[in-house]
Amino acid sequence: MDITEFYDTFFEEADELLAEMESHLLELDVDNPDVERLNAIFRAAHSIKGGAGTFGFEALQRTTHLLENLLDYTRRGELALRRDIVDTFLEAKDMLNDQLDAYRQGGEPDPEALERICETLRRLALEELGEDAGAEVAGAAPAASASPEPAADPAPAEAAPSAGEGTPDGGARFQVTLIGVADKDRDLLIEELAQLGDIEDQQADGERHRVVLTSSLSGDDIEAVMCFIAEPEQLEVRALDAAAPAAATESKPEVKAEAEAVPAPAATKPAAPAKAEAAAKSSDAAKKGGESTSIRVPVSKVDQIINLVGELIITQSMLNQVAEDSETVNDGALVTGLNLLQRTARDLQEAVMSVRMVPMDYVFSRFPRLVRDLAGKLDKDVELVTEGKSTELDKGLTERIIDPLTHLVRNSLDHGIETPDRREAAGKPRTGRLTLSAQHQGGNILIEVIDDGGGLNRDKILEKARSSGLSVSDSMSDDEVWQLIFAPGFSTADAVSDVSGRGVGMDVVKRNIQAMGGHVEILSTPGQGTTTRIVLPLTLAILDGMSIKVGEEMFILPVSAVIESLQPRADDLYSMAGGDVLLKVREDYLPVVAVHHALDVADAITDPTRAIAVIVQGEGRRYALLVDQLVGQQQVVVKNLETNYRKVPGVSAATILGDGSVALILDVADMHRLGQSKKENPVFGAPTRARPVEEVEPS
Repeated sequence: MDITEFYDTFFEEADELLAEMESHLLELDVDNPDVERLNAIFRAAHSIKGGAGTFGFEALQRTTHLLENLLDYTRRGELALRRDIVDTFLEAKDMLNDQLDAYRQGGEPDPEALERICETLRRLALEELGEDAGAEVAGAAPAASASPEPAADPAPAEAAPSAGEGTPDGGARFQVTLIGVADKDRDLLIEELAQLGDIEDQQADGERHRVVLTSSLSGDDIEAVMCFIAEPEQLEVRALDAAAPAAATESKPEVKAEAEAVPAPAATKPAAPAKAEAAAKSSDAAKKGGESTSIRVPVSKVDQIINLVGELIITQSMLNQVAEDSETVNDGALVTGLNLLQRTARDLQEAVMSVRMVPMDYVFSRFPRLVRDLAGKLDKDVELVTEGKSTELDKGLTERIIDPLTHLVRNSLDHGIETPDRREAAGKPRTGRLTLSAQHQGGNILIEVIDDGGGLNRDKILEKARSSGLSVSDSMSDDEVWQLIFAPGFSTADAVSDVSGRGVGMDVVKRNIQAMGGHVEILSTPGQGTTTRIVLPLTLAILDGMSIKVGEEMFILPVSAVIESLQPRADDLYSMAGGDVLLKVREDYLPVVAVHHALDVADAITDPTRAIAVIVQGEGRRYALLVDQLVGQQQVVVKNLETNYRKVPGVSAATILGDGSVALILDVADMHRLGQSKKENPVFGAPTRARPVEEVEPS
C-alpha cells in the first residue's frame, strides 16, 4: 500500500487541529482554565502525534510527544498554568506548523529548531514538575503513538505480546465497525481496509457494518489511517485477541479525555467503560447524522465548475441574442425555453458560487494570536472583539484580504490604541478595544477594523503631507485628509520600529483592495477612535453589470457602483478652473467624467445635455459618467484582462457578450483619474453651455 496518498489529507487535518489548538490556548483563563478546553488541546496534539507516527514524520512525532505529555499534566491539574507557559505551548504550536510545512514540501524540518523546541519543552517539565516530559519516541515506531495516560495496572500491558504475535502469520486480529456509512462510501472504506491487512469476514447489521481484519499494524495505526477517510464517530476499532491489548486499551484517547470531567490524580478510567462510552457516542452520532454530511473537494475542482458555469452563462446570452436577431423572437415555446434556461443558469451559478463561499471566521481566527503577541510587545492591554464571523465571502478573496487586514490591525494597535496610562488619563478604560466586523451590504461585503484609540491627527497628517511634497490645503475635507495616509511612503510615526513607521504599508493595502474590485474608506473622530472600512464584491467570478453604449462601443458598469442615472440640464453644469466640469445633483456638485473623452471613443455624443449621466460611486466618492445610452442590466462573467492581455487604464476586467464581442468592465475611480490626466484637452468637442464657476449660486 502506498501510504503517501493520504499525505494531503493528513496535512489538511493537522492544519485544522493546530488552528483549533491555538484558538483554545488563546482563550484559556490561566487562573481558572476550562477542563474541556484543556482536553480539546490535548486531543489535538494526540491526534497529530498519531498521524505523524503512522506516516513516519519523526520530528513532528517527537515534538508532539513532548507537548502532549505536558498538556496531559496540565489537564490533570498537576501543572499550573501561567501566561509564560501558554506562550511556550504557542511557540511549540508554531514549530509544529513549520514542521508540517517542511514535510508538505517533501523536505525535513530544521534539526536545530527541532532540538531547540524539544529542549524548551523538557526544561519546562523539569522546572515545573521535576521530571522529564516523557521518553523519546522512535521515529519509525508507530506503536509509540499510544496515549501517554498512565494505565491503572501497567503490568499486563508490559507483559503483553506486541502486535503481530497473536497469529501465525505475524498479524493481529481486529474488528472494524463502520457506523452509519453510505453504501458507496462503505465500499471505498472496505477497499482501503484491504490495503491495511487481510479481511477475514464481513457482517452487516442495520447501520453497522463489521469487518474482521488481520493486520501487522496496531489498532491505533488502523484508526489513524481510516480517520483520514471517515469521520471519527463513524469508526470503531477493537482487538479480537490478546495480540494487541495495548491498542484496544488505548484506542480513542480523545473519548477518555472527554469523559474526565475533573482532573484525575494518578489513575484513569478503566478501558472498558471508555470503549463503551465511545460506542454509545458513535451510535448516537450515527442515528442523528446518518451518513457523513460533508466531503473534501480540492479548490481546483470547484474553480473548474465555476469556469464551466461561466461559459454556460455566456452561451445562454448568445442564444438570447440569436433569438432577438432572428424572426423566431415571437416563438412562444422558444422564448419560454430561453427564460427557463436563464433562470436555471442563474440558480446553478448561485449554487456553485456558494460552494466557494467560506465564513469570515476563516480570516478572523488568525488575529487573536497577532493581537495578543503585538499588544504584549507594545505594553498595551487590548481586547479583540469579532462580529459577523459567519458572514460568507469567496474563498479566493479571503486568502487575499488577510494581508491588508493584518496591516490595518497592526496600525490600530501601534498608532491607534493608546497605552493604559494614557487611556486612563483621558478617562478611558485601561484596556483598549479592537473590533473586527463583517456584514453583507447588497452585493458587497463590508469589513471594518474599529479601534477606540485616539483617532487620526488631522494637523499632523497635513504637516507630514506638506513636508513630503504632496499638494494639500487646509480647506480639504476630513475624508480627503484621511486618504493622504494611503500615499506611497507616507507615515506619521515618530520613529521606525519593527511594527511600523516605514511608510510602505497603507499604499499597498489600498492597491491590493482595489485589485480585488473593492475600495477602502476611513472614518475617524479625535479622542474616540478610527474605523477603516473595506467594501468588496462577494465574488470576482460573475457580477451583475449595467451595459452602456458610448459611440459604437459597449461597456459594462458594476451594478453595485451605480446609484442613479439622469439627463443633465445646461443649468446644472458648471465649468471650473483647469477645465473641470461639475454637475449639480440636488445639493451636491459631482465631477463629470466623459467616458468618450477618457477612453478616446470616436463618434460619441459630445454635448452633455444630450448624453446620459450615470451617477456612480468609487473609493468613497461619487462621479457623473457621461454615456450615450443605457442598454440594460445583465449578468456577466468576469475575465481577467491583465492575464489575457495587459493592464488598461480605467478598466478593471472584461467580459464576453451574447454576440461574441468583448466588452470592457469600467473601473469607476480609475476612470476619473484617467479623465484628469487628459484635461489639458477639451473635455467636450461641442459647446458645453456650462456656466463658469463664478455663477454658481451660494448653497
